[in-house]
Amino acid sequence: MCATWTGPSLKVHTCIAQCTLHKPIRMLSLSHTHQRDRTENENEAKAPAPVVQQHIHIHNHQKRFRHQIQRQSSYLLPRRDLICKITKIIQSSSPSIDPYLELSDYFETLTLTLTPSEVSEILKSIQTPRKALEFFQFCSTSIPDFRHDCFTYNRILSILSKSSAPGALELVRRIVDEMEKNGIKGSISTVNILVGIFGSGGEGVVELERCLRLVKKWDLKFNSYTYKCVLQAYLRLNEVEKAFEVYREMRRRAYALDIFAYNMLLDALAKHEKVEQAYKVFTDMKRKHCEPDAYTYTIMIRMIGKTGKADECLALFQEMITKGCTLNLIAYNTMIQAFARNGMVDKVISLFSKMIKNNCPPNEFTYSVILDVLAVEGQLGKLDEVVEVSKQYMNKSIYAYLVKTLSKLGHASEAHRLFCNMWTFHDKGDRDAYMSMLESLCDSGRTAEALDLLSKIHEKGISTNTVMYNMVFSALGKCKEISHIQDLYEKMKQNGPLPDIFTYNILISSYGRGGRVDEAVQVFEEMEKSCQPDVITYNSLINCLGKNGDVDEAHMRFKEMQEKGLNPDVITYSTLIECFGKTSKVEMACTLFDEMLAEGCFPNIVTYNILLDCLEKCGKTTEALELYVKLKQQGLTPDSITYSVLERLQSGSHKTVRIRKQNPITGWVVSPLR
Repeated sequence: MCATWTGPSLKVHTCIAQCTLHKPIRMLSLSHTHQRDRTENENEAKAPAPVVQQHIHIHNHQKRFRHQIQRQSSYLLPRRDLICKITKIIQSSSPSIDPYLELSDYFETLTLTLTPSEVSEILKSIQTPRKALEFFQFCSTSIPDFRHDCFTYNRILSILSKSSAPGALELVRRIVDEMEKNGIKGSISTVNILVGIFGSGGEGVVELERCLRLVKKWDLKFNSYTYKCVLQAYLRLNEVEKAFEVYREMRRRAYALDIFAYNMLLDALAKHEKVEQAYKVFTDMKRKHCEPDAYTYTIMIRMIGKTGKADECLALFQEMITKGCTLNLIAYNTMIQAFARNGMVDKVISLFSKMIKNNCPPNEFTYSVILDVLAVEGQLGKLDEVVEVSKQYMNKSIYAYLVKTLSKLGHASEAHRLFCNMWTFHDKGDRDAYMSMLESLCDSGRTAEALDLLSKIHEKGISTNTVMYNMVFSALGKCKEISHIQDLYEKMKQNGPLPDIFTYNILISSYGRGGRVDEAVQVFEEMEKSCQPDVITYNSLINCLGKNGDVDEAHMRFKEMQEKGLNPDVITYSTLIECFGKTSKVEMACTLFDEMLAEGCFPNIVTYNILLDCLEKCGKTTEALELYVKLKQQGLTPDSITYSVLERLQSGSHKTVRIRKQNPITGWVVSPLR
């Protein structure tokens, strides 16, 4: 018979289910037991002496075991068949049937109860946190004489710690409250679980401090694992100072950290620029015989590189090589970045060359660091050397990245040179890179290259779209290349994508800038057949008509705009006021200005300057000064154009006016003009 004692209770192994007589052990009533004992005693009296002694020994052992079982209220070791049965009921029930009704009936039929260890095993077997919590609550409310202990609480807390459900943290809080209310003393494992949960969410430090108070309340002692949990929790909560204090306490207690914990602490200290503390941890790490790995060195190099100490970075890099650490992409990028921060272009290119020689492929970050330092130091010419050294790794995505970056930085020539290489070496193009290149060419006024790219882009498997055409139209319009605009517009109508409202607005504005009023009106009429003009469209057309002398037509379009339910904006009013002013129709300009105010469209400083200039040229000094007063009352700040108009007013009249004027040296001063 196998039996072991643990504390005051008897733990029975599964082999005890049968005795030497190979009879199953059953729970017997007291009268049956006595009757059986009498029968066995009579038989033993007739047996030979040795057999009698052996039989008496076995009988007494069985008798003691039966009495022990009767004294026990439940099995102390988990009953596997019972655990499997209950788990099956909970997990296999259909949604329409309450599994806990079936469980209640099952317990009543067999007059069974469960031990905390069995409940813990069942919780472990249940797949989902929701079902585990339901069973946990069922045990405390529906199983007679059952009371959760520390182990069942630990089990449910551990299950909930893996849950991503929105209310999981609140459930954990309630369970901890329940533990305290019921007087259940947790173990250090309970604290470790809670630190892991609260150290990565919830109210952060507040709840973590509660975990530490529970350690004192339950009279527990921190172990090495608990310190690591608290350290990592503080780091996840961005509480670097508190994490460092935990680290110092661990050192005082001679607890060791693993490489993961050291790196996590070093990384946090480095990111918060705690250089002195990071050095201390790094030194301690080596003293404690925890060898730094490649990640450790990259953390230190990155941190020191920010301080401008390139020599120390290089020393650490050499130490890293001496220690046999693998020089991976992160290590090279970190060291290249350290050199770049100190403007060491030659060392950057030298290390980059070694990186390529050691068959370590660079990524976009590598090129971005090199590109930045070359641009800052004015040595973009060396980019060709970088490309040549790494030509074996210059794939389409790297070319595309360099083209996009150079275009955004405004280096159109360098971007175009690389773009030509990409065009030559790769049959399929990158849409983003081609768009960036086209935009860069347009922004820099290189319209010939932009037109050429737009016409050939389909050769690389990239279809043109309206946005591409609009970019080129806008660039041509700014350069007043009207003939190219007309040719491209005809090509677009025949083979290209359909024009949109932006296309029409750009065309009207471009024709107006080139003095081609008839073409602008024609585009406007074509537009009305396919889409509705907006405020910007009318602004462009009114500006085109007004600037080219057709003020009456411009005013008519203004009225048409209002009739169509479009509200003129400050640009519309300012444009038309300027048109009236240039044709000496000052009364119309003033009327339009008053209408603007009545409609709730507030003029800006440009509007005031236009009308002031109009009044000054027509000799209406009094009206101009009154308008200036309105400008000030509206809270607008006069600019150089405003003062220029006022000075002309002063020179043409005998009245002294004092105005506030900005002095480039002393700031705002009072001018004798006001």
